[in-house]
Amino acid sequence: MQTIISLIRGLARYMYSIAGIALASIVFLTVADVILRAFKRPIVGTYEIVSLLGAVVIGFSVPQTSIEKGHVLMDFLTGRLPFAGQRIFHFLSRLLAIFVFFIIGWNLWLLGLDLKQTGTVSLTLKIPEFPVAMGVSICSFIQCLVLATDLILMKEGKV
Repeated sequence: MQTIISLIRGLARYMYSIAGIALASIVFLTVADVILRAFKRPIVGTYEIVSLLGAVVIGFSVPQTSIEKGHVLMDFLTGRLPFAGQRIFHFLSRLLAIFVFFIIGWNLWLLGLDLKQTGTVSLTLKIPEFPVAMGVSICSFIQCLVLATDLILMKEGKV
């Protein structure tokens, strides 16, 4: 079981690196565009590229952020529950999140297939949009695995 958990965590870390590269690309592209606009030479399609890379940043960073517990946590109510109540709430919220991320992943996959079938591309640069939808879909399914490993670790008493 530890091998599977390590594999999922390694995959999440790899995806996090991709998100970091995409974020750095957004920064460099935006800075270059602003500088070049001063010389009346803007980069064509900056908005499209930044939009697509923004989806990559968000989708690919979610699993590692969940592993690191880096998301916002509002525990002013659950923190007052007894330990058993907190564990039950933790368990139920993870089950609900698995369900939600599975639905998101499934629908993004269907959207990606539809975008591929119709040949939808960005307006200016004609970049195909389906790889981004399918990539974020895969990230949603990996998030389901991350949440499932969280449940396993909770059962083993490691969370």
